[in-house]
Amino acid sequence: MEKNAKIYVAGHRGLVGSAIWNNLLQKGYTNLIGKSHHELDLMDSVAVRAFFDAEQPEYVILAAAHVGGIMANNTYRADFIYKNLQIQQNVIGESFRHNVKKLLFLGSTCIYPRDAHQPIKETELLTAPLEQTNEPYAIAKIAGLKMCESFNLQYGTNYIAVMPTNLYGPHDNFDLERSHVLPAMIRKIHLAHCLKEGNWEAVLKDLNLRPVEGVNGQYSQEEILHILKKYGISENGVELWGTGTPLREFLWSEEMADASVFIMEQVDFKDARSHINIGTGKEISIKALAELIMKTVGYTGKLTFDSSKPDGTMRKLTDLPSCMHWAGTIALRLKKGCNGCMNGI
Repeated sequence: MEKNAKIYVAGHRGLVGSAIWNNLLQKGYTNLIGKSHHELDLMDSVAVRAFFDAEQPEYVILAAAHVGGIMANNTYRADFIYKNLQIQQNVIGESFRHNVKKLLFLGSTCIYPRDAHQPIKETELLTAPLEQTNEPYAIAKIAGLKMCESFNLQYGTNYIAVMPTNLYGPHDNFDLERSHVLPAMIRKIHLAHCLKEGNWEAVLKDLNLRPVEGVNGQYSQEEILHILKKYGISENGVELWGTGTPLREFLWSEEMADASVFIMEQVDFKDARSHINIGTGKEISIKALAELIMKTVGYTGKLTFDSSKPDGTMRKLTDLPSCMHWAGTIALRLKKGCNGCMNGI
């Protein structure tokens, strides 16, 4: 990509999009376009077409998506498939109609079967049933991946789909109902620690920044304790979903941005011929992760697990040698970064 090329980063204020935006700026790209949700609703096909007509981006990075953790995925199933399909259809479709030179589509490793062989190679896609709790989101992301692939094969476009592992970092979502596992656990343990220490001021500050189901620091103590208990947070301890035994792989968002920009600069569809996994090759159990957060926060309270709630996929480790054979630079960067990846908590 030329340093003055017009690059549209969809979702430039989110966890991954903001990291990619900053990475591009640091590398000297000077013509970036970003629109907030209030400025451009990516589910509105008319608005998206008008945006592309006006801006004529040369490159597109589709990091915008409707995302969430296991609770949100399992509860708002229609939202996850409908909204993501709409966003992808509009952005990828207009990219094609406006002759975008290259597009990067960000998916997720949840596209793979629940019982995929470990570590997961890209060839595991569509070989067995998906994990039921996030099936609608996974199907939407598979559709986006296949849309990119199909345009490439039929029209010779250069759309690349990347499937990152679990991400965390700046601008993460800490909403208790909709967040992913890591930010949700950090916030739950932080709040339980505040309650145990009797630091009510910190609890009120937290809820004023991020209300829980509309409950903020202006509510009564009784109402606040009631809503926190609903999410497993109390003066007596923290309760998390599942058994704590599933293994998860985590990647710092800025490392993901490094890989994404490298692919935009160096890798074409003809090189990859498929979607690309991006991960670290390291994993940790949910229980061990919770204990690591507790140690970091300084929380000494009780940790329990509600085994009546789903675990989700038991393991989904990406296969680095398979996914990085064409780009050793990325593998080296990620292996270097993952050694201390959990130190960023």
